[in-house]
Amino acid sequence: MELEQIFNRLWKDYSEQNPSATAVRRLFTERGEKVVNDHVAFRTFNDPRMNIDVLARPFVEQGYRAAGEYRFGKKHLYARHFELPGREEEPRIFISELLLEEFSPALQEPVREAIAAADPAVWGEKDLLFRGNVFGLPSYASYESLRKESEYAAWLYVHGFRANHFTVSVNRLDGFGGIEEVNRVLKEQGFVLNASGGEVKGSREACLKQSSTLADIVPVRFSEGTREVPACYYEFAERFPDRSGKLFSGFLADSADKIFESTDFYRK
Repeated sequence: MELEQIFNRLWKDYSEQNPSATAVRRLFTERGEKVVNDHVAFRTFNDPRMNIDVLARPFVEQGYRAAGEYRFGKKHLYARHFELPGREEEPRIFISELLLEEFSPALQEPVREAIAAADPAVWGEKDLLFRGNVFGLPSYASYESLRKESEYAAWLYVHGFRANHFTVSVNRLDGFGGIEEVNRVLKEQGFVLNASGGEVKGSREACLKQSSTLADIVPVRFSEGTREVPACYYEFAERFPDRSGKLFSGFLADSADKIFESTDFYRK
């Protein structure tokens, strides 16, 4: 599958599940903007059948290379980001994985059971990125139990393998003065932003500012019946030159830590 096909398929699945993504994109395009993706992010477990290396394969096969790694102690996550050398117009890929061994048996056991319930053939398929929930019909009781230790684990248990978020490159927007103006316009249009750590995470001095909407609340079928839970969100990133004079291309762990919370459970 060609790179353009990969991103188009990811966007289709993501935007169909999360209507606010389409609305945000329309907001920019109706103002004459060309929306460029800064990065696309994915979540997984650190099980060798589905870890970062596995999810990164379709991109590595297209020439992407690892460009940075990050650790999130409180959330028990490890992440790497990937870039396509010589193709700065292509989105970065950010993949994080939950470090299962750092959690209690109360979290590990239902996750291991969910993984065991999946068709073993799925782990060898190249389209794992698009498969969504491969773990079978989720239990809302298990979802709530997982949330007690990790909102990330609960999200992954329900939604599985898909783009967790796309990210608008604020630098490539012609009619906005910066991320603060983007946030103002979004709020004027009724979008709710993730305020954890402040609406803007990072700073000009750190060479990166980020913000995000809160995840869409979507109906999901559980064994106990349909419930509404957070799905995916849209992010915005503004990059600034580093000491070399080039735009900073990495990520800030402290900021990403707060961005992760865009999918934490909340009621509308």
